[in-house]
Parts: sequence; C-alpha cells; structure tokens
Amino acid sequence: MEVILLERVAKLGQMGETVKVRDGYARNFLLPGGKALRATKANKEHFEAQRAQLEARNLERKKEAEAVGEKLNGQSFIIIRQSGETGVLYGSVATRDLAEIVTQGGVSVGRNQFLLHQPIKTLGLHVVPVQLHPEVTVEVTINVARSPEEAERQARGELVTTREETNLDDLGLEVGAALAEAGDVEL
Repeated sequence: MEVILLERVAKLGQMGETVKVRDGYARNFLLPGGKALRATKANKEHFEAQRAQLEARNLERKKEAEAVGEKLNGQSFIIIRQSGETGVLYGSVATRDLAEIVTQGGVSVGRNQFLLHQPIKTLGLHVVPVQLHPEVTVEVTINVARSPEEAERQARGELVTTREETNLDDLGLEVGAALAEAGDVEL
C-alpha cells in the first residue's frame, strides 16, 4: 500500500514522502496513529494544501520536545525492586514502570516513548533512550536497586551484587591457630 507520511518515521522516510509499505503496517500503525494518509489523488491534493500547516505544527512539536528533552536528558531515576543475591530481579521493570517514575519526577512521558526492546531484569544502572519526537531522542539513567541506600552506592559506582569474599588462606591460619591453642595440632 502506498501512503503519504505526515511526519518523519524512523527507517521509512520524511514528512511528505510517498512510500510503499505493507498493508498491515499501514492499517495497524501508520493510519490510526495519524502518521500517514493513503496515497490517493484526493489525499495528495489535500496534503499539498495543508503542507505548510503540517510543517509548522511539526516544528512546534519538535521545539516543545527539545524543551522537555533538555530537562530530561541525563537525569537519573531510582526504582526499588526485590531481587535475589545475584542481582536478578524477581519481576522486571517494563516501560509502564518507567513512564510512572519519570512522570512522578515531573515530566510527562508516555510508555510508548521509551525505546526499551526488552524489560530490565537485573539490578544496576541502565541507560534507556526516550523518543520525545521523531527527531528528538534523549537518554535517562534508571537505577534499579533493592533499597535507597543501595541505589546511592550504585550511583557512586560500587557493585552491590558481589559478596565479600573471605581469603581462604587467612581462614586456614585462624583455624590452625585455634586448634594449636587447644593442643590438638602443631604448626
């Protein structure tokens, strides 16, 4: 199916271009989302008549997205989750959770704006891209931790999933010394 793009679509084209896409992609994503029109003669004429208004609206949305992006870019958000000793979460952190925590931070972002290809399933710092506009993408850092104190340690760069390892040589000397005091073993 041929469609006229009403905005820039990644890996497809710029606003105003007529592109050929699969029918399902057009019917299920582009047309209902207001991102494209069917490439009929009437729609082409309508688009050319409205082109200046569409470009102005697109430019205005881009400026708004850039303003929001300046506030959001590089910010860090903390999400508290339960996990095992190895750092694997019992659940996961999905785009819905990210949208809630960023919105609580004062910036309204929809869950479909996070470019998260798979849910976050481990503790640690995760850099997640946020697409505010087809031409504006910023990155936020998501700090997934078991407690606020652990989140602070992770933010400083400490690894919280490693256990303290006891030096076996020191342990052997301590046990040997204790047995020698008891008179059972000579060193």
